[in-house]
Order: sequence, then structure tokens, then C-alpha cells
Amino acid sequence: MLATVPVFVAAIPSAAAGQAVGQAAGPADGAGDDVVVTGYRKSLGLARDIKKAANIQKDVIVAEDMAKFPELNLAESLQRVPGVQITREAGEGRRISLRGLGPDFSRVQLNGMEVLGNVDSAQDSRGQRTRDRAFDFNIFASELFSRVEVEKTFQAAQKEGGMAGTVGLFTGRPFDYAPGIKGALVGRLGSNQYTKDAQPRVAALLGRNWDNRFGILISAAYSQRETTEQGHNTYNYSQLGKTEFVNGVATGDAPDLIKSGLDISRLSAAKQARFMAGDLYFADGNRISSWNARQERLGITASVQWRPADNLLLTVDGLYGQLTTHRQELHLATRPLNGFGSTTLDGAKGSPWPSFFNKGASLNDFTVDDSNYVTRTDAGNVTLGSENRRSLNKTRFRSLELTGEWTASDRLTIDGHAGYQKSTYKTPYDDKLYMRAKGNLIADYGTDGRSASFSYPGTDLTNASIYAMDSFYYRAFDNGSELREGVANARYVLNDALTLRAGAAYHRFRQDGQEVYYDSDVNGTTAKTRGTAVGDITSVFGNGIGTWLIGDYARSFARYNEYHRLVPNRDGSGGMLYDVENVYTLTEETGSGYVQIDWDTALFGKQLRGNVGARGYHTRTQSTGWIQNDDYGYLGTTAVEGRYSGVLPALNAVLEFCPELLVRFAATQNLNRPGLSSIAAQGSALRNDAGEITASRGNPNLKPYKDTTLDLSAEYYFGKVGLLSASVFQKWVTNFIQGDSRTNVRFGDTGVPFTTIPGATADTKVKEFTIPVNVAGTKSLTGIELAAQAQLSFLPAPFDGFGMVANYTYVDVPKDITGISKGSYNATLYYETDRFGARASVSHRTRFFTGRAEEVMDAGTRGFEATTYLDASAFVNLTGKLQLTLNAINLTNQKDTQFWGQNRYLYNQNQSGTTYMAGFSFKF
Repeated sequence: MLATVPVFVAAIPSAAAGQAVGQAAGPADGAGDDVVVTGYRKSLGLARDIKKAANIQKDVIVAEDMAKFPELNLAESLQRVPGVQITREAGEGRRISLRGLGPDFSRVQLNGMEVLGNVDSAQDSRGQRTRDRAFDFNIFASELFSRVEVEKTFQAAQKEGGMAGTVGLFTGRPFDYAPGIKGALVGRLGSNQYTKDAQPRVAALLGRNWDNRFGILISAAYSQRETTEQGHNTYNYSQLGKTEFVNGVATGDAPDLIKSGLDISRLSAAKQARFMAGDLYFADGNRISSWNARQERLGITASVQWRPADNLLLTVDGLYGQLTTHRQELHLATRPLNGFGSTTLDGAKGSPWPSFFNKGASLNDFTVDDSNYVTRTDAGNVTLGSENRRSLNKTRFRSLELTGEWTASDRLTIDGHAGYQKSTYKTPYDDKLYMRAKGNLIADYGTDGRSASFSYPGTDLTNASIYAMDSFYYRAFDNGSELREGVANARYVLNDALTLRAGAAYHRFRQDGQEVYYDSDVNGTTAKTRGTAVGDITSVFGNGIGTWLIGDYARSFARYNEYHRLVPNRDGSGGMLYDVENVYTLTEETGSGYVQIDWDTALFGKQLRGNVGARGYHTRTQSTGWIQNDDYGYLGTTAVEGRYSGVLPALNAVLEFCPELLVRFAATQNLNRPGLSSIAAQGSALRNDAGEITASRGNPNLKPYKDTTLDLSAEYYFGKVGLLSASVFQKWVTNFIQGDSRTNVRFGDTGVPFTTIPGATADTKVKEFTIPVNVAGTKSLTGIELAAQAQLSFLPAPFDGFGMVANYTYVDVPKDITGISKGSYNATLYYETDRFGARASVSHRTRFFTGRAEEVMDAGTRGFEATTYLDASAFVNLTGKLQLTLNAINLTNQKDTQFWGQNRYLYNQNQSGTTYMAGFSFKF
């Protein structure tokens, strides 16, 4: 997805590039001669120069033109940076991991202000609707941004947080361009091999700079696309309990299944005995799926700059982002009515189901591996579930920020910003329409359990007579985040070698939300729908992995007098809604300040520059949340407060042995605030039949993760774009969080209101109280990053137009730190002339785990297999202002494979297809 296009940027003096983190790449005062830089290799050179001039370890990506970015997605551009790894959704980059730590540990800022994001995923296995601190990069169109910076080391002038690093997003400003009118229009049209839809993508930018005294810049980006992911998956597994004999009568899961109607008579005697012994693991779900979505994304930025005096610059930046997704998920899975888990094993079921459900399944054959996992089943008369799930998901983002810079004298400069952000994620409806069917199924997971192939011999899955209606399930979700921030900095030049910097910041973050579930047992649909014929409410769905019947919402709603609702039906059916979950509000207020000395001097005749300083912080947390019982019934509300403070020292140094060779060293401390679910005050309270009370809640008094990092790198710069670099970093992380169970705790000391249990008092003993706590100990991470880029100008013409960019990262992390691949690499080979050019890029990350468990067959061990993505692009310049482009994304249609257990059995495997896009860009 590397779109090669010309670059138009303002020249950046070397001193400006090394200024405070978050300052715009272009000269804020309009200093320097404006130059036109064209071509991908020149954009590499510009990014390289910013990296070279910085006093911290930093990598930069620069937009290749107005209203353009090197790729169609910011996350996919970031994966080209050493140390960055990404996750994907429907083939599109979503979240990043950086330097051995997962998405929750990477902070994202917009024009220097932290960015809020709300996560949305089609798949539960990817963290659907997770409320956390990680940023989802698909919220914004990439065309809205002029550059991205990845800060890998910390300095005191940067706000605390983002222990893995800080990703800075920067939108364009009018003074970034020469005086006069500037504009650009970019259009693309594409399609995916699975969806075969038109995917329009349009971006435009228009601005005017009145002699660097006043300027306005507006940009907008709009896109539509359909996506699909299709493949095979399971719900993990169900394990048969060991068969026991009581007074000569067999009891346990296997005998109970036989009693319910499961037929095993076709198995050999040995396999019947093996089955009856119990302890076999059967795959749940055995599901074929298609996750389909229709996305509409709109982004608008506006920037106004005013220089009322030569020494004063005021900037107002605004951004509006909107992502709307209409999603349809279609699944055909094993869903027993009187059987075992969600396996192929089912017994007979009577009224209200039709007569063909009155016979149980027949287990004809199975294959088992050395871990007792059944890797293949051949079964007849299996109960299947056809699920049609529809949802509407709306993400809205609003940001407004005022930035000011005042040069009070030749020595003193004061700058800062005040801003407000709000991000909301709403799902007005998330409905499920279930049908059941009977059919034969051979589910084969290969000899190692890591692949999947399903067949349905003798079964016509498009025949409505083998289906019956089940029920409807209605849901809705809502959460939002709000941020207010103010920052003030002062910079005083003490002499030619030393600059004193100091500042203060206020940061107030608030997050709230809830999840609402209105299932079929409560909403009353089961009684009037279950077991009825479906002939007039279905349609045929098919894709590359299967064809089956799905329920049609419009026709089924009309037949059963139903509609999306979270209240009893107008016809009187349905009970009161009670399943409302994850109801909590969280507020964090932080005040911080710093002092930092920047130096630029000589040491033994070599230039030595850098900074040393310390940042102090104080954070106060407040959380209010619901206390609920095991059935999610509301019992009461709890409110808990917490606070923590500290000081973070930081040292960054750059020694220039010569203009081409730099050595960097950093020794820093930083923090990462705890996950939202850990500090949320929500919890539970329950009294069992024996009168014993158990309770749990989150812990707003948790201390933040804290790290000490050493970073050493060597960088060699040559030619106009050439760079060779090698870096090694070491992190020691403390204050990890885990659940803690305490016994016989006084109710009044739990933070859970004792009034939630009738008759309890503050002195009543809680038999078991569970709360997340910080644990002692230090975890160590070590990483190596290698990077190279060069224009191969030494080759004879016309081969001197070739160039390359490559990097490799290896991170050694403890097993209990998940979400990171140990190894990853990226490489781009490009060819470019003034008239045309092309690029091909490969991105690889090795296997990584999202969870770990000690037992071999525990599904707490989960992860993703290694992936390699290949993208390509080409361009041709018709004139100096008009260019045609072609992009190919995911050329190999890479499989995305999730696994469970230490044997890495298949959990979910799907593909999203290759996307092709053709377009144009016009600038003036």
C-alpha cells in the first residue's frame, strides 16, 4: 500500500528539527527557503534529517504530498518503522505494539495532545469493544496527516506515559507551505477479490498563506469500502468428564450423552471404549464464518494560524473523524440442543422442535492425538446453528486545540496549548437471528489440529425443510471518552551551549459506558419462534468456504411481529431488561511539571548534544461503578478513589564522531497507567446457600507500571537518503498487575457497599474478596533494531533509479508479557524516475501469544501464527501537477490464524482477499 507520489514540504532548518517534541516539522516562523522536494526517496531523506537532528531516539514518516500519506492506513505505514508491529482487521492495520510491549503501552498524540480511541472489532477473539487505552488507527483517514513521529526514548519535556513509546500524528498547517494558495485533490477507486465492490476514496486540501501573517488550511477525506473475512473457527473445546461407576452404573458426560440419544454404534469396539472412558477434548463450534462490513469514513481538519506580531504565533487546530460500520456476520456452527458444549455430540430433543430433531446425532468415527484432542469427527444428524448477526457501529471523534508560541526575547520563548477531545463509540443495535438445522458433518483439523476442512455429505444446506427457527437476541453498547488538557512551557537560552526548559501540564481524562444484553429467554421471542418453519424467511448465502441458509431480518421481523428492542414488545411479550454490564465511570486527573537542560557543546573536539531533566507527576483517580450479582442484577453502586505520584528522570545524549556518524545513549524512567478494567470500581457481591459472601471490584488505587530503560544506538548517514543504524535497548518493568484473593475480609473494608447484601453490616465478614493489585518483582525486556536505507545511485543507468529500505527487530520478552512477536522485519524495494516509479513492500512478524497458561490443553494459551504481507504500488506523472497511481494490498491473500493451547490448535483462520486501487492526484 505504498503510494509513490511527489512531496511538497517546507525546508526544515536543522535547529528547528531538534526542538521540543510535538513542534511542527515545518519552520513555525516561516524561516528558511521554501523548496519543492519530489519523489519517495526525497521524502525518505527529509524524514532521515529529522531523525538525525533529534536529541531523542526517533523515527519519522513524512507525507509524500498534500492530502497524501505513503500508505492508505497509518498503522500500515507505522509497521515499516523498526520495533513496530501491527494487528489487522479485514486486512486493514488496526493497532500497534512497540518495543516488546502491547498496544496498551503505546501512547498516541495528535499535534502534541493525547488521542482518545474506542475499539471496535467484529471478533470476540480480537477484543471486541474492549475499553482500554490502546488506539485504533482505522478511525482516521491517512490523507489527513502530514507526518508521523515515533518517539522511542523519553525526555522530561514530554508528558509522562506511553512506556513503550509515543506516536505523534501531525495534521497540516497553512504556514507549512509557501505564501499563496495551495491545494490538492486525490481520488481512488478500487475493489477486493471477495467483495467485488467499488471502493471510492477521495481527499482534498485547500489552504492560503498570507505572507506568514495569517493562514487557513482545510482538508477532508471520505471513503467507502466493503470488507469480508471468511474462514473456519472454533469456540475452543469441551472436555468429556471421566466416566465413573456408582453401584455398577456408569455416570459422567459420555454415559449421559448415550442416555440422551447420542448413537455411537457405528464406532469400532475400541473406539466405543475410548469414547466411554471420557477425557477426550472435542472442538466446539466447528464453524464456517463470514464477517462482512460496509464502512463509511469521513475526516475533516481545519487549521488557522495568525501572527499578530513578529514574535507571536497563534494556531487553532480542529479535527473531526467519523467511522460508521454496518456489519453482518454469518455463521454455520455445531450448536447442540441436548448435547455436549457446542460439539458435534447431541442427543434427541422434543417439543417445540419438529420431529426430525427427535433423533440424536450419530458419531460414526473420530481421530484423536496424543493429547486426547479429537482432530477429526465424522458424525450424522448433527445439530447445526445458522446465525445472522447484524450491527451498526458508530465512532465519532472531535478535537479542538489552541497552540501559542511567544518569543519574548532573544533568549526566552514561551509556548503551550489548551485542548479538548471527545470520542464516542455507540452500537445502537447488535442483533442475532438464530436458526437450527440437522445434517451430516465431517470436521477435519488435520493430523496436528492446526488446519480445518469441513464437509456435509448427503446434506443440502440450502433446503429449508432441514431448518427450524430458534430465536432473536438483542444487544446495544455505548461508551465514550473525554479529555481536557493544558500545557505551558518556557525555554531560556543560558548561553551558546545550554538551554533551560521548564513547564507544567494538566490532564483530565474521563471514560464511561455500558453494555446491554436482552437475550431470547428474557425478551420473549423463544416462546413464539422456536421450532417454527423457516421456508418464507430465509435466503441463500454462499462464499468460498460454504453455502447455507440464513434468516432474513425484514421477513422474520414481519412474521413474528418483532423489531430491535430493549423493552417488552408492544404485543406484551418479553420481560424487563436486567442484563446491563460493565457499567462504570472513570476519571483521571494529573498535574505534572518538569525541568530540563538541553546542551549542544563539544567534547574532545566532537559535537555532543542532548538533554537531562526530571518530570514530577501527581495523579488522582475516581471511579464509580455498579455492583451486580451472578445474574447481572443491580445491587448498588460503589465509588472508590486512588492517587499516586512520583518523579521520572531522563537523560538523552548524542555524540557526533563526524557529521555522518552518530552514537546515541538514553537512560530514562517512564510509566504506563493501569488498564481501565483494572481500576474500574465495578464489581460483584453474592451470598451462597451456605450464607457465605463473596465480593470483587476493580482497584482505582493501583500504581502505574514503571520502567527503567537504557538505549544505545549507532547511526551512519550517507548520500541524500542513506542510513545504517543499529540499536539495543533494555527495559526493566515493575508494578505488574494481577488478581488477589483475600479471605475473611471485613465488608466495610472492601469498598463494596455492604448494603448490596441484605442484612449485612460493615463488620460482616466476606469469605472471599478479589481485587487487582500490584505485585512485586521486575520483568526484563531486551531488544535489537537494525535498519538500512539507500538510493542505489552507484548502479549504472537506468538501474540507478533503484533504492531500498529495510529493518529487522528482535525482542526477548518474558513469556507472561504477551501481544508481541519476538522477530519482525520489513523491506521495500523501489524504482523511481521523474516520470514513473514502482514499489514493493513486504512485512513479516513471527508468531505471538495473547495469553499464556501452564496446562498443555488450557485455552488460556492463545495467540496468532506468523504472517507475511506483500503490498505494491506504481505511479506515472502525466504532468508536473497530475499523477496516476495503482495500489495492490495483500497480494498473497495472507491467512490470519489464531490458535489455542500449547499445541497451537486452530482457533480461528480467515482471509480477507487482495484489494486493488487505481487513482489520481492533482495539486496546485
